[in-house]
Amino acid sequence: MIAPSPVDATSRPVRSRFGRRKFDKQPTQSASVLIASLGEAIPRSAIKRSVGLSMGQPVAVVTIARIYGSSFGLPNPGLMPTRKEMDEQKGHVEATIAALEKLGSEAWGQVAASRRPAKTIAQAAKARGVRHVIVVRPELARWREVVEGNIVKDISRKLGSAVEVEGVSP
Repeated sequence: MIAPSPVDATSRPVRSRFGRRKFDKQPTQSASVLIASLGEAIPRSAIKRSVGLSMGQPVAVVTIARIYGSSFGLPNPGLMPTRKEMDEQKGHVEATIAALEKLGSEAWGQVAASRRPAKTIAQAAKARGVRHVIVVRPELARWREVVEGNIVKDISRKLGSAVEVEGVSP
């Protein structure tokens, strides 16, 4: 009888209770600057600013695909981002990475789906060890900013004073 060969624990994918892979691991390539977008196209000014702040070190790009609804109700697949929305976000990331590489900077990208964008961006910044975060935020009406909050302040509060967070409008 032949003994089964040992299986390396690192070669197997992480599985949830029911045998499916739940989430991808957070990328941990180090970067000095993180460009974060809440679903908006990343403007050229943010790309140029990030290259200037990076001083030749890599730049990370994160876009958020918004999950609508609350976490208290019953799960509903209609609240998740559609494939079209995810492809649109991937296009924003790929275009930004191409522009960064054209300017001579190394870059990595990520699309994250989240209900809480400030928390997700702060986790990505901590995982990559960045010194600067540039947030692309849309122009909002005053009443909408009161209801939704200021994303730049929320991110800077979560990261502390060690990381500089600035907002850029498209």
